[in-house]
Amino acid sequence: MHEIEMDESSLIISETDSRGIITFANDDFIRYSGYSWDELLGKPHNILRHADMPRVAFKDLWDTIKVGNTWNGFVKNRAKSGAFYWVYATVSPITFENGETRYLSLRRKPTRAEIKKYDALYKTMH
Repeated sequence: MHEIEMDESSLIISETDSRGIITFANDDFIRYSGYSWDELLGKPHNILRHADMPRVAFKDLWDTIKVGNTWNGFVKNRAKSGAFYWVYATVSPITFENGETRYLSLRRKPTRAEIKKYDALYKTMH
């Protein structure tokens, strides 16, 4: 499959509930993922999980955000078409006064050098 390269000015934004179910997706998320708003809303965020991503990366993400910390990392996502796109993700927990926690994810375009580095690293982790 081919790679979808993000524009420098793009910022993918999404929000999930505490179980990772998508509650918000911006236009860039819809554009790069290839899914419509209706296809994303209420679905698990791992709908985008690319098979090349090691499970340990997502375990680290969840272990980090579940204790209230922000996670940063490089992620290879799978679009609806089967194509892939790389992002540098920042995922932060947001806890409301009622105790509800949601997770806000901001994703930008990584550099080619970063993609090369993490693509090679992730291949050693399978």
